[in-house]
Amino acid sequence: MKSDKIETFAKASLGSEGDELGPVEKSVVDSISSQEVIVANINESFHDELTFGQRMADKVAEFGGSWRFIIIFVSIMIFWVVLNTVWLTQEEAFDPYPFILLNLVLSTLAAVQAPIIMMSQNRQTSKDRLAFSKSYEVNLKSELEIMRLNQKVDEIHKLLIKESKK
Repeated sequence: MKSDKIETFAKASLGSEGDELGPVEKSVVDSISSQEVIVANINESFHDELTFGQRMADKVAEFGGSWRFIIIFVSIMIFWVVLNTVWLTQEEAFDPYPFILLNLVLSTLAAVQAPIIMMSQNRQTSKDRLAFSKSYEVNLKSELEIMRLNQKVDEIHKLLIKESKK
């Protein structure tokens, strides 16, 4: 019975009196009725569901977007170029100028790293959508609870005015 009152109040407050509430709104109404908390740590629930490959892709993307990676990468490139132009003679160099082997390595790295980073970004987008959805539920519940409290305060105020007139 209490759930019906809250649902009617929610429909009136949300401006959907004749319409049915959506699944999210019904979930919020149910949580108000049962006085349940709907806040959840999205990071824990989201990361618990990741596969080994997804976790590895996130680690690769995290490392690939760090200063540590850039410094190591630039250092290796400088070492490669110096080794093949200064220290080794043209006959001994394993990758003489124009560094075709280095180009192959860089192309392969880019070809592998780009899709891994994109997979990680797609997962982050999914996580952001989930966080937005949960945030909407919490905000909606808070707004409905505040409206209910305001309604109760108004009723108390009307009762006090009636009694003071007597």
